[in-house]
Amino acid sequence: MIPFHVEFRPGLSIHEQLVFAATKAMVSGQLRPGDAFPSVRTLSRELKINPNTAHKVIAQLVANGLLEIRPGAGTLVARRPDSSKAERALLLEREFEELVVEAKRLGIDLQAIQDAVARHWRRLSQRG
Repeated sequence: MIPFHVEFRPGLSIHEQLVFAATKAMVSGQLRPGDAFPSVRTLSRELKINPNTAHKVIAQLVANGLLEIRPGAGTLVARRPDSSKAERALLLEREFEELVVEAKRLGIDLQAIQDAVARHWRRLSQRG
């Protein structure tokens, strides 16, 4: 089982989307230090991706200091300092970009976007 959610989008490489989804899960605390991370074989089989792509994803996460490979234990989420608010906000940079581009394309001004975000924020905050 894959311990994070990924929704593949056209126009972005599978590799980038998987690195983003896994990073988001680690920074948000969904995946915690010491948690097992899926093997190349598991990633490729369950996500129906090429094993070379799965290997490239794991290699990049190791290079980024997010995963560590321990002989006999497998691939684990690395211990690292708590992520800052700024680091977590960077995870949404792509979504912010898409929102702004779409708003501009539709002729929606900044104030309308800010109002909509505030409205949704309040509605979701009331849920608990």
